[in-house]
Amino acid sequence: MDYLKSVVPSNLFSERGSNLVVINPGSSNIRIGLASQNTPLEFPHCIARYTTQVPKINVQDQMLSTQVTTPQYMEREKAYDTIATALGIPFHDEEVAKNSFPRKMGRIDGNNPQNSRKEAAFDWTDVYGKDSNSPPVVESSENRATKKEPMDPDQHEDENDEELSPSKHQYREFIFGEEALKISPKEPYTLRRPIRRGHLNISQHYPMRQVFEDVLAIWDFILTEKLHIPLTERNMYSALLVLPESSDSREIKELLSIVLQDLHFSSAVVHQEGLAAAFGNGLSTGCIVSMGAQVTSVICIEDGVALPTTQKTLPFGGEDISRCLLWTQRHHQTWPQIRTDLYAKPIDLLMLNRLKESYCEIKEGKLEAVAVVHSYEDGMPAGSHKTSLTALNVPPMGLFHPTLLVPEAYPPPPSVWFLDYEDMLADTWHMEYQRRPEMSDGLYPSMNVGYPMWDNYPVFAAKPKKEEKLGLAEAITRSILSTGRLDLQRKLFSSIQLIGGVALTRGLVPTMEERVLLAIPSTEAIDRVEVLQSRGNPAFVPWKGGAILGILDFARDGWIRRDEWIQNGVRVGKGKKYKDSQFLQAQAMYYINS
Repeated sequence: MDYLKSVVPSNLFSERGSNLVVINPGSSNIRIGLASQNTPLEFPHCIARYTTQVPKINVQDQMLSTQVTTPQYMEREKAYDTIATALGIPFHDEEVAKNSFPRKMGRIDGNNPQNSRKEAAFDWTDVYGKDSNSPPVVESSENRATKKEPMDPDQHEDENDEELSPSKHQYREFIFGEEALKISPKEPYTLRRPIRRGHLNISQHYPMRQVFEDVLAIWDFILTEKLHIPLTERNMYSALLVLPESSDSREIKELLSIVLQDLHFSSAVVHQEGLAAAFGNGLSTGCIVSMGAQVTSVICIEDGVALPTTQKTLPFGGEDISRCLLWTQRHHQTWPQIRTDLYAKPIDLLMLNRLKESYCEIKEGKLEAVAVVHSYEDGMPAGSHKTSLTALNVPPMGLFHPTLLVPEAYPPPPSVWFLDYEDMLADTWHMEYQRRPEMSDGLYPSMNVGYPMWDNYPVFAAKPKKEEKLGLAEAITRSILSTGRLDLQRKLFSSIQLIGGVALTRGLVPTMEERVLLAIPSTEAIDRVEVLQSRGNPAFVPWKGGAILGILDFARDGWIRRDEWIQNGVRVGKGKKYKDSQFLQAQAMYYINS
């Protein structure tokens, strides 16, 4: 205790955080770094693997995407009109009726002096390894069962024309991060995201074994190439996992196995993202609203303890806002006549995300902006098109009107893979088995898994819940009111914290306060709602909170040692988590998924 009274905080972080790696994985990005650092490395959580399969799939998940149904389209138009009324802008069909002809748009080259925000176009990734010492292409598990087929003769001819050395045009085995997102669709690569909608991305198109391989490959690459921690030295480091509320116990067990057994960390511990966010902002009590790329979650924290009954998970996020932006512009005929495919060309989604971050905000009145839209054709240099974007304040309002954000892209996996631990160790896609009696119809209490593509799946169907179509304001209100104590409710309504990349949306805070206040029933004695300002980048707050929890945990009673985990999963009676438990315990806090 004398040491804690005299130590300088910066010295404490540098001394105890130099051998602690904090990992905060997400559906779109992973934030990872040493606890002694001020900010983490934010890295796109994806990998592109070289493939010889025919036909080639550009994105592993594109087969899961569904078309918008007629009822969904009608609900989307209705939501647009509701938002238009609130913002004081023309209705969905009103402006289009006035302007029956398409707006003028033109291709531009060079500098545009009228555009206040000049955005450079993305460049296609060079998929060839230029190092003569680079390892040869190695097949992943999806290619091991089949013999490699010869390449297209045209491709051989093109390569031979340009080849200067035997290794110059050798394909790279795998490509990570933003480079993977910018690979041309004509190249022999398949993009994979191992986490989708807050869960391990296991599907009939993406086997469990491949998901684990990709998680391991991405994390090992970051640790080795970005953090400069080679495999031989990781036994001197510990890992702290900051996982979102949507994570299931079995998913966490698998991630722990990757960290301890495959990545060779000496010890590890798990902390809940909402709890870490509270500590990252220096508070012990608050309502944490995490708004990520594909999932939005709400959970309340009281005196440093997460309240599991207050958890709400909504299946939409920042990427859905970007897709809504494209739909809005196409409807208003402001989008250039270019081929923008958000499913087969991830580089287009990168462009949409950047446009959303630059121009979208929540404010009343008509909101327009002149922007440069880029077109990316296979292997060709990017084309620039100047256009006037309109209704830029509509897509972010989809957070409060979720029917505007039709989740046709990458729905959450069905819950069959998380019903029993043993089922995660075998391929059970074509198997039928009885459900355990203690399991409810949906393992995720607030997550929608009732998508049309799973209707013919031989396992029980998840029944839709009323909470699934909740707007964010209603979800926050129900989460806080479920605590049942007026004093705590008032404290939570006055301590709302927004984390995640979507929290940076301009105009979101006052709109959130207003909408949540209106969502509180008139019978409740609550008249004040306040969103607290974040102490740092909202996307990094959970990671920073995890670093604080790890550094201040001197006893480390809840930490799991590598040898214990590999040999027997931690013996019963130690107060720690073991492999076939239904609960995960970390330090004095609880992570309960029941």
